[in-house]
Amino acid sequence: MRTSALFALALVAACATGTKTPPTPAVDEQETEMPETAEPKLLEEWSGPHGGVPPLDQVAVADFQPALEKGMKDALAEFHFIGSNPEPATFDNTLLAMEKAGQGLGRVLPLYYHWTGSFSSDEMRAVQKEMSPKLAAHSDRIMQDEKLFARVKAVYDQREELGEEEARLAKVYYDRFVRAGAALDADAKARVAEINQALSKLYTQFSNNLLADEEKYVLYLTSEEDLAGLSDSYKAAASAAAEKLGHPGEWAVTNTRSSMEPFLQMSERRDLREKVWTTYYSRGDNGDENDNNGLIPQILKLRAERAKLLGFETHAHFRTHYGMAKSPEATMDLMESVWKASTARVKQEVADMQAVADKEKAGITIEPWDYRFYAEKVRKAKYDLDQNEVKQYLQLDKLREGMFWAVSENYGWTFTEVDLPVPSEDVRVWEVTAADGLHQGLFYFDPYARTGKRSGAWMSSYRDQDGLGPDGHTPIIHNNANFVKGAPGEPVLISWDDAETLFHEFGHAIHGLSSNVIYPSLAGTAVARDFVEFPSQLNERWLATNEVLSKFALHVETGEPMPKELLERIEAASTFNQGFGTTEYLASALIDMKLHLAGDADIDPDAFEREELEKLGMPSELVMRHRTPQFGHVFSGDGYSAGYYSYLWADALTSDAAEAFTEGEGYYDRDVANAYMEHVLSAGNRMDAADAWMAFRGREVDTAALMRARGFPVTQ
Repeated sequence: MRTSALFALALVAACATGTKTPPTPAVDEQETEMPETAEPKLLEEWSGPHGGVPPLDQVAVADFQPALEKGMKDALAEFHFIGSNPEPATFDNTLLAMEKAGQGLGRVLPLYYHWTGSFSSDEMRAVQKEMSPKLAAHSDRIMQDEKLFARVKAVYDQREELGEEEARLAKVYYDRFVRAGAALDADAKARVAEINQALSKLYTQFSNNLLADEEKYVLYLTSEEDLAGLSDSYKAAASAAAEKLGHPGEWAVTNTRSSMEPFLQMSERRDLREKVWTTYYSRGDNGDENDNNGLIPQILKLRAERAKLLGFETHAHFRTHYGMAKSPEATMDLMESVWKASTARVKQEVADMQAVADKEKAGITIEPWDYRFYAEKVRKAKYDLDQNEVKQYLQLDKLREGMFWAVSENYGWTFTEVDLPVPSEDVRVWEVTAADGLHQGLFYFDPYARTGKRSGAWMSSYRDQDGLGPDGHTPIIHNNANFVKGAPGEPVLISWDDAETLFHEFGHAIHGLSSNVIYPSLAGTAVARDFVEFPSQLNERWLATNEVLSKFALHVETGEPMPKELLERIEAASTFNQGFGTTEYLASALIDMKLHLAGDADIDPDAFEREELEKLGMPSELVMRHRTPQFGHVFSGDGYSAGYYSYLWADALTSDAAEAFTEGEGYYDRDVANAYMEHVLSAGNRMDAADAWMAFRGREVDTAALMRARGFPVTQ
């Protein structure tokens, strides 16, 4: 397998979005020493077709620690050999050698990170607690190795003599070493390593606290009265969930977004809506052993100190420097310009909802647990569009077929289900074949929520693509989601928002599967954080096309395609409720940036969140999409820290790119699709993100397209 072991450590599957995020380091060198034993089986070469496939049916939690420790020991020896080479540094004896080093560790790490996110348990959490600081230390030992860095820098200084992709790899390596503290003096390096070790422990604790709250708090409905307003499909799924959780004859509203959101949209029981809303938005903030408020100030101070050591004013400056944005000021300018329009739209939306409530003589003032419920009433009144009506056409399996079909139409791919080892009966696998008939990669899909699986949806890889060796290696990509599984044999109906999430994460998968680079560290989604969400967000646009909906949005009972007049109503309502969606997201993104611009200030997370939102003029009728104590994107790892703005930044690219399609023959324009494939999807990190954009669009991004897409007024 050819996933770079060095960058497998630095590129880990992320939450909610589906990309790759760094873990963290530090421990005494002696802790990785082991007596010589037989090779742990998780380090062994993968067998099977297509250069080998992960042995997912043979993974045992007890096998992780010995495999990781032996893998780290072997990798350290290989990197030490590269760094100690007496020959002058060249691309081949340094960077190419590093790309090929530590292959055993490169095999076990994707499995380990997949298990921590998808199959967590007390046993797995104990392994994670033990191994997180050791993995962090291992990464620091390599990234702060003076001899290794000297050789990397020597190749970087020669980059003008290299080929285009080789020069790009030299820059990527050099930047990563500098970001890890390789250019610092010995004392500063040691402190960075200590900070990374401390952060790795805090990230693990934050993540596990959040998972504990998601598993601990479940609302059980016990009577028909409790079910008022709920659809038959939701009740069936809730009944199946309750049965699985040991409450037969009841209905479970689990503490996940996929369960919470439709309940708040449909339930006529305002008291239960408030209870479900409060439980969901109190995750990590319950004042018990799983409360995250005490961890956040520690994380923020450590990040601020590390940024200063690395020569940056704040962690926000450190993180944005290496993205497309280049500065936190650029991100704040974009967010604040959209904030004004989105909060103005919220006022209109709330007024419309209050009018409906008053007309019904509900005797209430709209509160956050009312927003989704009354928004649906307004949607129906304004557009004659009922989400329950729409949902009858949104079968998970049919939509999955639809997203495969859309890719086939644009890029000529075919998807064939295959029988390969999987870790759960819920997981299915498809072989992806390119238009020329050659094997493109493998796609694994794990769609359902279960105990031990973190909430949200994400993409990651078991193996990245590369062009090394005679045949190279094709990618092995997986998508994870948390849809609520229905009764056996029953179709799973999902909401429109969940359908968008399905297409979003598949956009990340397409990005990974399209990769066509030589070096694995440049493959697929290993791009700037504020560029990586561009392909995933653009792929959401294919869901709403008439071609997909007319062929794959089939009524659950009749099998009839969605009628044209319903398609037209969906299109007419496409910008409905954008005030809510944009504002709840931006509130989280702005608080993330403000927290990290505060440097090493003493921060009370609850007070900071409340006070800063008040300064921003946050509407009282909604809350942040991810409140601070449950903000896993930001506090379960470094990945989206001072980087949650990336979704909006990428959506500016998305909106402009979408217009490239609609200016031509529409979303199935092969010429535009081919250009997008060439310059964005297949390019990975072969070139700078800004250059990739320019190659595709031929000009700078038009941010007015973002406002047009959301139905907001465009100001000059």
